[in-house]
Amino acid sequence: MSSETAAAPRRVLTVADAVAFFVGIVIGVGIFRTPPIVASATGSEVLFIGAWIAGGLATLIGALCYAELAAAYPDAGGEYQFLSRAYGRRLAVLFAWARGTVIQTGAIALVGFVFGDYAQQLLPLGPNGPGIYAAISVILFTAINIAGTQPGAGMQKLLETCTVLAIIVVVVVGFSVSGTEMKPVEPGAGGMLGLAMVLVLLSYGGWNEIAYLSGELRDVKRDMTRAIFIGTAIVTVLYVAFNLALLKAFGLGGIAASKAPGADLMQLAAGSTGVAILALTVCLSSLSTLNGTIFTGARVYYALGRDLPLIAKLGVWNERGDNPANAFLLQGAISLALVVFGLITRDGFSTMVDYTAPVFWFFLMLTGLSLFIFRIREPNRVRPFKVPLYPLTPAIFVGICAYLLYSSLAYTGWGALVGIAVVVVGLPLVLASKRQPAQEPA
Repeated sequence: MSSETAAAPRRVLTVADAVAFFVGIVIGVGIFRTPPIVASATGSEVLFIGAWIAGGLATLIGALCYAELAAAYPDAGGEYQFLSRAYGRRLAVLFAWARGTVIQTGAIALVGFVFGDYAQQLLPLGPNGPGIYAAISVILFTAINIAGTQPGAGMQKLLETCTVLAIIVVVVVGFSVSGTEMKPVEPGAGGMLGLAMVLVLLSYGGWNEIAYLSGELRDVKRDMTRAIFIGTAIVTVLYVAFNLALLKAFGLGGIAASKAPGADLMQLAAGSTGVAILALTVCLSSLSTLNGTIFTGARVYYALGRDLPLIAKLGVWNERGDNPANAFLLQGAISLALVVFGLITRDGFSTMVDYTAPVFWFFLMLTGLSLFIFRIREPNRVRPFKVPLYPLTPAIFVGICAYLLYSSLAYTGWGALVGIAVVVVGLPLVLASKRQPAQEPA
């Protein structure tokens, strides 16, 4: 135990590893679900494609802010470390509680269910098949990551490569077939355009997870920025190409009228075989997101365990696996509990999406504001990378987060209140933490 306690994260991850996590986490199921709603909300082909390009730019703005924070304060705790240094440990502990019980574990369970829904189409396992697949996927990929950092990173590169190739296949098919243009859609009003951007940015979600790799990148001062630029470019190109392919095949009206344009596209091209290919594509995308989310999610438990003696075992870095093995076990257990909850309620997916969104955007906004705090408080700090056009760029990022926080509260029901209630339940843990800010890791 003493050797494990003394062990710490090693800088073994490359730029290719970071790009694989970035792309693999971001390209999730959203791109297969949101285009019809975005098409209806925009009402114009130019605005439709423009929204996806704007989403890529917004992602780049936020990621550049994170690049400055991660290069100046590299640590496996990621956002936990930024918030702890900027606002004090108690707020950071509250964030860790929210991330560990709602945001990250909820995302793992949700992605597991999406994988289960599509895997069920390929190999049915009965009425509870999606839940069974979800549970198996959580257990399997938790085990892979417990086995070691290198197996987890290697699996991510494999899944990310398969996902990108599968989406390219769908794009090629889209440009090769012709569908039938359905009734035109009316141009979206301002509020509808806002809704479109909310959905687009949700599809780009997950880029912030790269901050949790800052303590393990070989040359974080250089590699973090490179990974962000490369990852954002790959995701944006794939998203825009995917939606251009849908436009070519169906037109804007056809996209808006379809519940699953990707499936309709593959059905048009290759019948039932095409639908199976699309299901396999979504499965690969889901597993890529799942593995990456499990990998980065456990890092915040580790950072919290380092700071709180009450849960010090979570702060143990396993030297043999070069990872926070105890944190993986706890994260997997909570995720499995949420899978069981989803099986019982059958509406767990939408409910968890509702109650995670406000909490997520609130803490993301605070992280963006921390950049201003550090610039003012530590003007002489060595910053290997500085966000361009400061203070405009981080101000835009904070504004985006504030708008999405408002939108997530305005467009959700009781689920948002549940998420806030879960955060409040963590207050005793906050009170048990120290008042002073966390010390800078060595």
